[in-house]
Amino acid sequence: MKHSLRKTIREKLSAMAPAVAHAKSMAVCKRLMDMPEFKKSEVVMIYLPIPEEVDVSPVALRGWQEQKVICAPKISWDRRHMLPIEIRSLQSGLVSTVKGLREPDDGEPIGMESLDMVLVPALVFDRQGNRLGRGAGFYDRFLADKGFGGISVGIAFGEQIVDEVPVHSHDVPVNMLVTDEEIIRF
Repeated sequence: MKHSLRKTIREKLSAMAPAVAHAKSMAVCKRLMDMPEFKKSEVVMIYLPIPEEVDVSPVALRGWQEQKVICAPKISWDRRHMLPIEIRSLQSGLVSTVKGLREPDDGEPIGMESLDMVLVPALVFDRQGNRLGRGAGFYDRFLADKGFGGISVGIAFGEQIVDEVPVHSHDVPVNMLVTDEEIIRF
């Protein structure tokens, strides 16, 4: 079930024209940045998008304008762990790693307890906040960390929303979902 759902959504995303994806990404970011939860957040962890993910660059830019601390995940593949690292640019201080992912080269680690908001990508979300990522479980482990007390916000195109995602006991749902079409709070 998970495999076929991932395949179906990947096909939908691949078929989306770049101009459409850009317009939808801007709509997602505008919805997010207009939310009171974003406005009062001081430390926000974004993700550095890969092709076919919502581009959250405007969120980082607005965050810096508003004197927010913006961080991005640095991945330890051997420990299967993500560490939030402060970033001050979307161009410099980043490296490409496994599977074309970008991450901070180095920088100041941010404590889990300091994170007010974490933007969470996935291939598929359902209307209960469950998500189906790319299969490595990094965000599930990250959000399950006892030190994290912030808000987790799923970020997606409307095409990535389904009625139900298969879940397991280790899966961690998000607190909110923001798409180009709506905001859902759980």
